Amino acid sequence: MTSPPHVAFGHHLLRDPHGQYNALRGQAPVHHIRTPDGAPAWLVMRYDDVRAALTDPRLSVDKRFSDTDGEHGSSLPPELDAHLLNRDPPDHTRLRRLAAAAFTPRRVADQAPAVATIVDALLDGIADQDQAELIGALASPLPLQVMHELLGLPTQTSVDFRNWTNTLLSADANQPAQSRSAMATMRRFLMGQLARKRAQPGDDLLTGLLAARDDDDRFTDDELLAMVFLLMFAGYDNTAALIGNVTHALLTDAGLHDAVRAGSVDLDSVVDEVLRWNPSFPLAVRRFAREPVTIAGHTIPAGDRVWLCLASANRDPAQFTEPDELGITPARRPHLAFGHGIHYCLGAPLARLQTTVAVASLLDRYPGIRLAVPAHELRWRESFRVRGLAALPVRL
Repeated sequence: MTSPPHVAFGHHLLRDPHGQYNALRGQAPVHHIRTPDGAPAWLVMRYDDVRAALTDPRLSVDKRFSDTDGEHGSSLPPELDAHLLNRDPPDHTRLRRLAAAAFTPRRVADQAPAVATIVDALLDGIADQDQAELIGALASPLPLQVMHELLGLPTQTSVDFRNWTNTLLSADANQPAQSRSAMATMRRFLMGQLARKRAQPGDDLLTGLLAARDDDDRFTDDELLAMVFLLMFAGYDNTAALIGNVTHALLTDAGLHDAVRAGSVDLDSVVDEVLRWNPSFPLAVRRFAREPVTIAGHTIPAGDRVWLCLASANRDPAQFTEPDELGITPARRPHLAFGHGIHYCLGAPLARLQTTVAVASLLDRYPGIRLAVPAHELRWRESFRVRGLAALPVRL
């Protein structure tokens, strides 16, 4: 008989997520919990179990396999819901192949000059200030402007998309009207941009997605709309949080900051270690058990929701030496911050590129940069989904 779920996602987790995840992982490898929206779920904590579950075909990302509905179901309209993170093979294989045909490594690498130009302009905007708030001045606007440039969208709409996305991420679960309104507005905007690109193709990712084919296969209209929504939504928030988290790590670890400036530690390694130590997204996309699945001795009934805790797996002492320490060492095992297997983040190379360019430019421009408040006074976003700073005030 399955024990009733207990509450794991309270304010104590918001205040100290890594401490709470460490405690939960030490108690048991799998916990039967209630999620913030009140639904029962299973939380998987340990590295080997999480890594295996990320590629287990018995765990589906398709909510048709869920036995929960109503308030626990997706709030996205169907035309924004038909994306990679809600599809299993063979549908996922087909969508991923079509997206990869347009989202190539060359196209990402070609964005480096554009990213550097946007970063320089953003840093110019704070050049005459003694203090600045870097989340609002750099970390948040950069990925939106980059994604608008990459997709070929009007740059002036990046502020609008930022507001819509922030509404979706922060809307009160008991007041869904704001969230529905933001999604409807976003949908109209994206549909208008797709129509514009069909009439006037350009050398951009949106045109590439419209033209993407694999033999006679191509995106349906709903799949294309959902793909663009996913790229912008996930690409914005994940990257913004990562830029803030890497900057925070360097400004709270003087030795690491000095090593990066001296060239004895490369910034790419720092980004990779911060992804392990403080990942932007602590939880993988929810899964649903297609059939009864046993993980670490716990049997999860068919239809139950499963959350794989990436943040906990990345600090599992069975896999990492001194896992709670920020340490650059080649002995580290691969982290799971971007997932693993077929759902590995399609935008990971672009997120890394933006973070490296942004932080390197910041340190070069302001070698004496430091926090403007004590580290313990920094405010983190009150979210179970995203681990990122609400603000990062600095002295330049």
